[in-house]
Amino acid sequence: MTNPFARPDGRQFDQLRPLAFTPDYVSVAEGSVLVTWGETRVLCNLTVQEGVPAWMSGRGKGWITAEYALLPRSTQTRTPRETKGLKGRTQEIRRLIGRSLRMAVNLDLIGERTLLLDCDVLQADGGTRVASITGGYLALAIGLKPLIESGAIPPAALRPPVAAVSVGLLAGNALLDLNYAEDSLADVDLNVVLTDDGRFIEVQGTAEGEPFTDSELAAMLALAKKGIAEINALQKQLLESL
Repeated sequence: MTNPFARPDGRQFDQLRPLAFTPDYVSVAEGSVLVTWGETRVLCNLTVQEGVPAWMSGRGKGWITAEYALLPRSTQTRTPRETKGLKGRTQEIRRLIGRSLRMAVNLDLIGERTLLLDCDVLQADGGTRVASITGGYLALAIGLKPLIESGAIPPAALRPPVAAVSVGLLAGNALLDLNYAEDSLADVDLNVVLTDDGRFIEVQGTAEGEPFTDSELAAMLALAKKGIAEINALQKQLLESL
């Protein structure tokens, strides 16, 4: 695949921004990972709580839920704290993270425990929701490791990596991993969540400038699969090092 489009940061059209994971960033959380993705920084912390929501009690299975927040100076101008109710965007991203990561754990095998992920954006330069999902999986894996090693839950409770990436169309060009400058101008914004074996968990796509065609969608999905395969390799590399 070739694409002559010149990106502001000099990347190729199918190139991820530099991506790194710092495990145990917060020492007191059961699982903690700082995601550094280009200029975006997201801190993912896992809390393991005994018990489940009342509506699930007695079923013998667990639950995963997520919270997401932009810290006030994660953005170019200060984003006020959401102390008087959550914005629609925040609620939607929380649900996306929760839905995605429930595919990463066999909830029937973790007992009546709640896995609560806090995803806090320290600095936002595009892709904060996909960084939250990608780092959230690692926080889950780190947090569940002691339970697996102690025999409290079986190894099969943790499924292979789940990851996400953004793609889009800008000036007729399909691009992988948009930063904020690109995202703000894109004609199409697409977020893709995949399992390790390439199956889709969620595809969120919106035409913000011009409608897109079947072939353009196929090009974006192909880029997403390529990018997520690279992200999965980094996730596995980190987990194997722990």
